[in-house]
This record gives sequence, structure tokens and C-alpha cells, in this order.
Amino acid sequence: MVHPGRITLNNVGTEKNGPIVYWMSRDQRFSDNWALIHSIELANQRSAYVLVVFCLDLSYPSATPRSLNFMVEGLKEVERSLASKKIPFLLLQGSPTQQLPLFLAQHNASILVTDFDPLRIKRQWKESIIRQVTIPVITVDAHNIVPCQVASTKQEFGAYTIRPKINRLLADYIQDFPEIEEQKAPEEPITKPISWPEIPNINNSIPSITWIKPGEPAEKIALRYFIEHKLEGYATKRNLPELEWTSNLSPYFHFGQIAPQRVALEIIKANATAVDKDAFLEEMIVRRELSDNYCFYNPNYDTVEGLPAWAKSTLDLHRSDEREHLYTLDAFEHAQTHDRLWNAAQNEMVHSGKMHGYLRMYWAKKILEWTVSPEEAFSIAIFLNDKYSLDGRDPNGYVGIAWAIGGLHDRAWFERPVYGKIRYMNSNGAQRKFNVAEYISKNSF
Repeated sequence: MVHPGRITLNNVGTEKNGPIVYWMSRDQRFSDNWALIHSIELANQRSAYVLVVFCLDLSYPSATPRSLNFMVEGLKEVERSLASKKIPFLLLQGSPTQQLPLFLAQHNASILVTDFDPLRIKRQWKESIIRQVTIPVITVDAHNIVPCQVASTKQEFGAYTIRPKINRLLADYIQDFPEIEEQKAPEEPITKPISWPEIPNINNSIPSITWIKPGEPAEKIALRYFIEHKLEGYATKRNLPELEWTSNLSPYFHFGQIAPQRVALEIIKANATAVDKDAFLEEMIVRRELSDNYCFYNPNYDTVEGLPAWAKSTLDLHRSDEREHLYTLDAFEHAQTHDRLWNAAQNEMVHSGKMHGYLRMYWAKKILEWTVSPEEAFSIAIFLNDKYSLDGRDPNGYVGIAWAIGGLHDRAWFERPVYGKIRYMNSNGAQRKFNVAEYISKNSF
């Protein structure tokens, strides 16, 4: 049974006699999906069946052929898995606010179940749909191990304030997942094989990705590889970008192709030191769920306006400081700065769709240093990250940029030009931490 703390009734409404419709959005997987599990529970209670629907909106902000292809290939795996349990899966194309209400009416849907998502556009979609329907609408948080609204009812100051709240509740929510049984199919088939759209890469503007495969079978292989080859030593080696000692799971987390709770369960029982397991779980649970907390409770999560008061004040005081270097968006995008390390980090993101966490901090801070205002820096960093990173358009990305540029979840440091009291990073510090020359060599194109 799904923990009731995961479930939010958004609209009371009146049930009809049709199917339970699960609008899959953030959690794009068949396995280990509390929203799908709850939909099946509701259907079983009513002797009904479940319809799973996905709205593919090719005009989604910052969506690129790279990210759309990764998502679509993952959804094809979802379609196959659902079919094996006789659960219909339908693809709608266009805006969910236009397509979904029509679909619900057409199928005389009884209840709408959907995923929790803290981001503005997803919440606006859901609010619009609620205004257009008269049936119950339920949100299930299948993305966070401790549901966002249960972990905290307010924006947290940092990891140190949310950590004890999450840890106190973790044991209540980290139970294993039930197996999904074959469902009773509707008497008349209502689906046919989906005609998946081709995603054109206009002018080949973004290099294709081959090092990672999308979908649930691939994520299981990636998780097993990480546990067997990189979990041991993770606590120290993760901070050495030249070693590439990361899990590479973030794209799967972003598209919901893997459940963080499944990863946590596998890490907990893995044969590795407590230090290494704790280091990984701190990042995957506390830091990731802190990002959801910020985006859910702060409507300005992707602008300077959302930053702490002390950070906005110190950045304001240094707006007119002289910048030694100034670059345009085009120069940043094409890695044409004077800094070889920064260029290598940008190249890594453009060509591989990822950037090491330490370098992403350095990368964003230098954008602040080399632009005319914090607002421009914020805008450029978000644009580039969302365009090229497979895990872009995500709470982790917005919070990471807000931390680097605006001191979010951090404290005030020694004052210096441009940065004010925002934590400073430079290439000399990087030289002391890892093999910069090797990293640059690997990411020179």
C-alpha cells in the first residue's frame, strides 16, 4: 500500500464510472513507481482498470532534440513494460492543458492521478487542468523518498536544517516496492501501437549522445555498474573530475526513469564502506530533496529574486565593480573565454550532456565574474545548462546555479570585488584539488 503521506488530493470532484487515468509526467517509469501503484490500488478498489497517458509537448521550454530523444526512447520502454501487464498506454501530443481534459472526458475517467513536480510550468499545467475537470485529482510524490511536503512545510535554510527532518522520517518511507501484477484489460481494446514522432535535430546544433542509453533496462545496468565499480572509494574520488568517478545516474533521475528510493535500497545493501555509502546517500537524498524543497516553496527559484536577502544585498553593492573580462552568450556557448579550465567544462557539457559537479560550481561562478550583472549571469547559466545538460530543466540545476552565483544554502564569506560575500572559486584552487591538465586534455575539442 502506498504511504498516505505521498498522496495529496488536489480536487475533490465527483467520480465517474470510467477508468483511473494516471497522467505520467515526471516519473517516467513502470517499475518502482508509487503513482502507478496507487492508480492500480484505486482501480482494484473500484473493479476498474488503469489507463496511463503521457502528453508529449515538443514546445516545452528549453527542450532540445538531445533531451527529447532521451525521453522518448525511455517512454518506449515504459510502453513495452505496461503492455506486458495489460495496462493501456496512450500518447497525446501537444499541451497537457488542452489535450488532457478532452481525453478525460472522452474516456469518462473516474479519477486523475499524476506525479509531484515542484517546477512552475508543471504546477501551472495541473492547476489549469483542475479548473477544467470535475473529477478527483490526486498527486503522488514518487520522486522524493520522503515526500517534499511531508519533509518540510517551508523553504529550508540549507542541508543542515532539512537533514534531520528527512532522517527522522526516512524509515517510514523507504519500504520496498510491491510487484505490479497483470491487470484485467478493458473489454474492448482502446489502444494500438503508438506512432512515435521523430525528433529532428535542426542543423545538428547539438552533438548527439552515445555514452549513455535511456530507459529502465539501461538504468539498471548503470546502477549495477556504479555499485560494483565506483561505490567503493566514492567519498574521496567523486571530487576528482579527471577520474569521472560519478554514478552517471542524474539523467535517469531527471526523467524519472529510475526511482531514487530503489537506488537507496540497493546502495544500503551493497558491499561497500559506510563512509562511501553515506557520501552517496547524502547527495542523492538530502541534497536532491533540498532542491525540490527550494523550488516548491520559492516561486522565484530560477531568478536572482529568489536568493537570500544577504546575497542579494552583497551582489547589489558590487554591481558597478570593474570586470577584468566580459563575454557574450555566444562566447560562453562556444567555449571562447581566456580560461582553459572553464572552456573544458563547457565543452564537457556541450559534447557529453553532463558536467562534473565541482566544475559546474566553478563554471557558474565564473559566469558571474565575467558578465555585467547577476541577472545576466543567472540567465546565461540557466540557458546553457538547460540547453546542453541531459539533467537540465531540473530543480538540482536551478539550485546549483543559485548556490554558485547567489549563495543559496551557503553562508557569507570574505568580501571581494564582483562576488561580494558570495563564496569565491578560482583556477588556482582547482589546481590544488585535482589534475586540471588531465581534465582539460579530456575535454578539448
